[in-house]
Amino acid sequence: MNKIATFIKENRRAARLTQEEFAMRSGLGLRFVRELEQGKETVRMDKVNIALAMFNSEAVPGKKDD
Repeated sequence: MNKIATFIKENRRAARLTQEEFAMRSGLGLRFVRELEQGKETVRMDKVNIALAMFNSEAVPGKKDD
């Protein structure tokens, strides 16, 4: 699982939100939230940043980990 997927899942659970509640509060679709947490590699970055904004975070360019 990638770092963003792990971050979203852990923070969502820490906030005691179900995937459905998280989707509704963020304005994202439930399917997108599920795919994001499963580590799907072909997700839209604008939507990823909407999800990350729920935890005062954003995806920024950086070096890829090996």
